[in-house]
Amino acid sequence: MILILSALLFSLSSNLDNLVIGIAYGIKKIRINTTANLIVALVTSTGTFLSMLLGIYVSKFLPSFLSNSLGAGIIIILGLYFVIQSIFKLISNKKIKELALKNTNDMIEYAEKSDLDKSGDIDKKEAFWVAFALTFNNFGTGVAASVTGVNIELTVILTFILSICTLKLGERAGNHLLGKFLGKFAPLISGLLLISLGIIELFN
Repeated sequence: MILILSALLFSLSSNLDNLVIGIAYGIKKIRINTTANLIVALVTSTGTFLSMLLGIYVSKFLPSFLSNSLGAGIIIILGLYFVIQSIFKLISNKKIKELALKNTNDMIEYAEKSDLDKSGDIDKKEAFWVAFALTFNNFGTGVAASVTGVNIELTVILTFILSICTLKLGERAGNHLLGKFLGKFAPLISGLLLISLGIIELFN
C-alpha cells in the first residue's frame, strides 16, 4: 500500500504542471490532440525513468541508513520551497520565473508561445518542446525519490497515465471555475504532495 501511495504522490505532484499548462491551453482555445498528448506523456515518463535510474546509481554510493533519510529530506525541502514560493506568489501576485511554480495566469503567455505556428493546435514538434520543459522541472525530484526507494516501474507507469489525464483534463477545464481554482493553487498543492511523500519515505 505504501509502495503505491508513494508512487502516486510523486506522479501527481510532477503532473500538476501538466494540468496548469492544459488549463492555459484551454483558456486560449489551443487544442491538444491525441498524438501531442502521447508525446508529452512518453517524454515525461522517459525523463522520470532516467532520473530515477540515476537515483538508483547514486544510492549505491551511499550507506543504506543514509540514502533514505537524505532522499526524503531533499524531497521535503523541495516541497517546502514550492509551498513558500507559491504562497509568496499568491500574496504578492508577482510573476514567478520557474515554469514549475507558475499558475494559469502566468502560463497563458507560455501557452501562446508554445503554439509556434499559431495554428490553434499543438503539433509534434511543439509537443516535444513542452514535454522537455516539464521533464526538466521534475528531474531532481525523480532522483531524490528513487534514492528513497520509490518504486521506479510503478512510478513511470503512473506518470505516463496521469500525464495524459491531467493535460487533457486541464484543457477541458479551461474557463470553468474548477479549472481556474486548480490552476491558481496547483503549485501549492504540488509542494504539499512532495512534503507528504518525503514524510512517508522518511518513516518508511
